[in-house]
Amino acid sequence: MTSAVARRRRAAREAALAQAVAQGLLGPEQPLVGLLDVDGIRASVDALTAAFGDTPVLHTFAAKACALVPVLRLLADAGMGCEVASPGELEQALAAGFAPERLVLDSPAKTVEELRRALAHGIAVNIDNFQELARVDALVAEHLAAGPIGIRVNPQVGAGAIGAMSTATATSKFGIALRDPGAVEAVVEAFARRPWLNRLHAHVGSQGCPLPLIAAGLRATYELAEHINTVLGRRQITDLDIGGGLPVNFADDEDDPTFADHVAQLRAAVPELLDGSYRLVTEFGRSLLAKNGTIGSLVEYTKTAGGRRIAITHAGAQVATRTVFMPQAWPLRVGAFDAHGRPKHTPHEIQDIAGPCCFAGDLTAVGRALPLLEPGDVVALYDTGAYYFSSHFAYNSLPRPAVYGYRAGPDTVHFATVRDAQTLREVVRESGDAHTHALVDLVSTSPSENPSDEDRPDPEEAAQ
Repeated sequence: MTSAVARRRRAAREAALAQAVAQGLLGPEQPLVGLLDVDGIRASVDALTAAFGDTPVLHTFAAKACALVPVLRLLADAGMGCEVASPGELEQALAAGFAPERLVLDSPAKTVEELRRALAHGIAVNIDNFQELARVDALVAEHLAAGPIGIRVNPQVGAGAIGAMSTATATSKFGIALRDPGAVEAVVEAFARRPWLNRLHAHVGSQGCPLPLIAAGLRATYELAEHINTVLGRRQITDLDIGGGLPVNFADDEDDPTFADHVAQLRAAVPELLDGSYRLVTEFGRSLLAKNGTIGSLVEYTKTAGGRRIAITHAGAQVATRTVFMPQAWPLRVGAFDAHGRPKHTPHEIQDIAGPCCFAGDLTAVGRALPLLEPGDVVALYDTGAYYFSSHFAYNSLPRPAVYGYRAGPDTVHFATVRDAQTLREVVRESGDAHTHALVDLVSTSPSENPSDEDRPDPEEAAQ
């Protein structure tokens, strides 16, 4: 039975697609567009908050999932914090209005300057490894720490169905591997020597990771926190960052599993985690945004090859990179709409849905039974609100599409611009046109005008 959430989601999406065509947001002049369901996003945030009930928790949004400033602003307004993993994401979060104390800095490759800035401004930092910990030691010695500082651990509980999304494997690049010889003792010693360490962080993985696997990793993290506090004889660890990772159902419009399912699994596996003895931090991303986004594309041409019908669209690897290169792991549902953006109900035929990129594998769907598509029709890629809008792959120098948020009422749809479509002039500018003659000028320079190898300074002498 279809839930009320799924029915509302589908109705709003169909209304938005029709109005996007009617208002010229999607059409011959703009053959590719991203659409975000604003009410759906807020409902997802409400579902997350309700699932954890009265447990003290800071819910942060993983900026990597949709690093668009208006989206981040919407989430901040809904009461979320933000997890960032790069200088760019940090700047986007600050531009969106997140207060520093509601930010968390992750990343396995933080520079000294990134750490310095975060510590000085009260941004929480999750340290990834012991070398990074040594850097933080030096910065804390300068009295720069103004926010929570934790250590990320890898409980090594195994992989889910998608290896690339599994971060708690035996050889994961993230965190301190707890089952390696001496690792637990080293972590305990790190906390014993540093009273300013007050947080443990673990993230088991995301898409493809079943709820019991995630819960097992968090059980190990909770037990380590208890062990550390017991050994130290004080409750030094007060916060547990339990990451995110709720997998998304890409098969239909239902939320399955739900945030409530996730919390129920945690209550069964590690009930103490939710009793309020630790302040929690979450880092959900895909599960908040994916089902609230749609990519709409005009069908430019249709053809047959070897008896297979093919619809050529403007949505390919540049916007659906993971789906094109790993279709088994990242399949997307496809909707067929007519030239007015209305659902097609003609008999289904087997078709491939191809993108515009110049390589044979640029296919977002293969062998799908869909109403027969014709030039001028619209194809919709569902569940694309996370990663598909903000992780553009600039293959063939294809410009980034416009993204709009929408609210669909009973009789009308209102749109707001999230990101303007990238212009061709901007594409050229990003490709270095300010330096058009640089290499030609370099070639025309006389060799005598450049220092020879003998004339170049010795690197060690230069460093001195």
